[in-house]
Amino acid sequence: MFSLMHSASVFGVEGRSISVEVDISNGLPQIAIVGLPDPAVRESVERVRAAIKNSGFTFPMERITVNLAPADLRKEGTAFDLAIAAGILASSGQLNASLLTESLLIGELSLNGSIRPVSGVLAMLEQAQRVGIKRVLLPLANREEAEWISGIEIYTVSHLIQLKQPKDGTSFWEQRRVDSEIARNEVSEQHNFQVKTDQIEDFSDIIGQHQAKRSMLIAASGKHNILLSGPPGTGKTMMIRRLPGILPPLSEREALEVTKIYSVAGKLQEGIGGLIVRPPFRSPHHSISSGGLIGGGSIPKPGEVTLAHRGVLYLDELPEFPRMVLELLRQPLEDRIVSIARARATVQFPANIMLAASFNPCPCGYHGHEYGEKRCTCSAPTVARYRSKMSGPLLDRIDLQLEVPRPISFERLKEEEIITSASLRAKVQLARDRQAERNKKYGAVCNNELSGDALRRAVELRAEASRLLESAFQVLGISMRAYDRLLKLARTIADVEQSETVETEHVAEAIQYRRLDMQLQ
Repeated sequence: MFSLMHSASVFGVEGRSISVEVDISNGLPQIAIVGLPDPAVRESVERVRAAIKNSGFTFPMERITVNLAPADLRKEGTAFDLAIAAGILASSGQLNASLLTESLLIGELSLNGSIRPVSGVLAMLEQAQRVGIKRVLLPLANREEAEWISGIEIYTVSHLIQLKQPKDGTSFWEQRRVDSEIARNEVSEQHNFQVKTDQIEDFSDIIGQHQAKRSMLIAASGKHNILLSGPPGTGKTMMIRRLPGILPPLSEREALEVTKIYSVAGKLQEGIGGLIVRPPFRSPHHSISSGGLIGGGSIPKPGEVTLAHRGVLYLDELPEFPRMVLELLRQPLEDRIVSIARARATVQFPANIMLAASFNPCPCGYHGHEYGEKRCTCSAPTVARYRSKMSGPLLDRIDLQLEVPRPISFERLKEEEIITSASLRAKVQLARDRQAERNKKYGAVCNNELSGDALRRAVELRAEASRLLESAFQVLGISMRAYDRLLKLARTIADVEQSETVETEHVAEAIQYRRLDMQLQ
């Protein structure tokens, strides 16, 4: 007997519809899964067999064939367990197949028949919505995530035995609705569903460094890449780690994008609950591999660049990263996507990030910043080799490059005005609002997303400012890419100052942030 169930998988960060076809025929008792399953899918045979037996059903002692269609698409993960079990029960006459054929079934089975949560539910439900599926049956732990997709009825199931038709005359789906609400209320009472507010570090913790704080304000306002250089202990890492605290919250569309990525990566089951409304902040260790940074694998998975989508990717001690790994950032910083090609398919991951990086001027940290007994012990070749990790093309894509010196007088610092994250965040929001209003006709939100003719039309340069920019192009020998980035940066500085036009002082300030890459070449 034949039955058809609907499930889904994830390819890249997008959902794919999968048809689970089950056929039971006469023959020696065995079960075969076809359709390019990976080891996790093939192992579902034993999970499904034990779950069916331990849930009070009878596992058919006949020849069972399970086909996951389309057959030319590689299948991975454990989300098919529930659909495979339901298909076997329907084909063997223990379950009414007509109840589930128009529904999406996703969930992992344990040996005792209980149903565990899976990753990528948000992407799967988006795909179900696109193909017109109106109902989904999924684990209770995935319900909060699933409810962000509108237009689909959400039903939860915690044990395989709940697929049985109720004997009290209640319709199957009505009983599922009642059981889902009871289970949800029990979880709500147990955990109280209290939303925890993370403690965000504040810029008021940093004394002095006003120029660096202003560069942070400008970078956050236009979503520009930023690089800080200076000796140890000057506050580079402290400031960058406080950068997410001055960024505006994500819009609903952006929050859904980010949450879907984290769902696919399995990060929502690590304590991130509900919709992610704050820009993500990722800070990988310098020992990270190429695949860990941009994604990879035989079936490509998102890397740190994609996990930082709509947020900040922080690379501490930039020259400590392998140069080969750093060079992989060129495409994401330019195109805001990551393309990974494999023999069977090419996957694109979103990577609209703001890159923040910091480094010491040399391995010992004091080259050019000697004071007291702190003297640089590095030879000239050692310094050159250390800095060569940062290539010209990579530095060309970083808009703000700033040296963070050691403060001279601690007493003077204590007398300076304290700048809080709240005050900076208010200025960033005002600048972002100006950009959004001006750039919406160009299909961009932040100034950093402008390019080509849209950039030229969005940036209204005064004549003196234009002449200064042309002079910098000739004298400093900057590239055309750097020229465009100077335009974007000057436009953002003008937005921070609430100016409609880009003045000479805005261009001059933008140019001073491009000195570091010329010093390092």
